[in-house]
Order: sequence, then structure tokens, then C-alpha cells
Amino acid sequence: MQLVREPGGTRIGERIRALLLDPGHSELAPRTEMLLFAAARAQLVDEVIRPALAEGAVVVCDRYVDASLAYQGVGRRLGISIVRSVNDIGTGGLVPDLTVLLDIDPEVGLERARRDAGPAGGERWGGGDRLERETVAFHRRVREGFLTLAGNEPRRIRVVDARASVQDVHRAIWDLVAGFLRGE
Repeated sequence: MQLVREPGGTRIGERIRALLLDPGHSELAPRTEMLLFAAARAQLVDEVIRPALAEGAVVVCDRYVDASLAYQGVGRRLGISIVRSVNDIGTGGLVPDLTVLLDIDPEVGLERARRDAGPAGGERWGGGDRLERETVAFHRRVREGFLTLAGNEPRRIRVVDARASVQDVHRAIWDLVAGFLRGE
């Protein structure tokens, strides 16, 4: 099994991640943000994901194209079709077999993220990273984007209610993955 994260997961991807999440870059244009996420993803696909799949590994990725569709396509209002086109180029059309969407009200999710990050907040920035500092309205649009994607592809994108306890969410994810592996 290969575990990866986005953006990041490679030396180049981690440098792009630092740029994307740094709250000091609040002037980052939406198209630039989209292209940087796609660039980090392209590097990850070429360097890690495709080689792992070629060896028969299962790849578990924290985020992927659906995140860009929701964040940049809907949240930043660039449009899902343009974001999908850019990412199809970056990934060579590689689509996950299963996506688990953890759904939660944005206010609750942001509060949990800030609380769980500890006193420093975010990865290294007090008060959260650049995306966590976005308005609640932005995060509501992102959530609606994710839910729309899930509604359009219910066999691939499975929604888990993330309001439950960590243990219950873990169990729900485990049950979904186990069922998927059994062909359910």
C-alpha cells in the first residue's frame, strides 16, 4: 500500500504545497492556484502513483482531482469543466476507483481543523493555512461542490457523515472500503 498526500508527496510537490498554503500569499490568483495544484498533482502521479499502481500497489491519497474541482472549480468559481481539463492533462486522465468524501458543516470542520492543529494552527502558521483562513461562504461553496460531484458519481464518490465521533467515522470508512473491495 502506498499512502500519499496532496498537495505534496514528492520533493517538488512539497515545495509547491508550502507556497500554496502559506497565508502570506493571499494575493495568489485563482488560476495560478489551480495550476499550482495541478502541477503538484502531475508530479505526484508521475513520480509516485503510476509507478506504485504498475507494481500492483493500492494507493491511498489524501485529496486528489475532486478537491480541485470543488475548491478551485466551485469555491474559486473557475468552473468545473476548466479545472477538470487542466487536471486531465496533469494526471493523464487517472481517476480513483473509490473516493471517500467526509462531509461536515464548514463551520464545524474549520473549528475542528483549528483545534486539532494545536496552538500553532495549520502546519506552521498561527491561525491556519491560507485555505483554512478563507471565508465560511467560500467553504460552503466548496462543500456544495463536493456534494454535487458525489451526486453526479455516487458509485465512485461515497459520502460519510463526519459529524460522528472519530471512531464512528473510522468504522464507516472501513466498512465502505471493505465493501468496495468485496465488489459491493
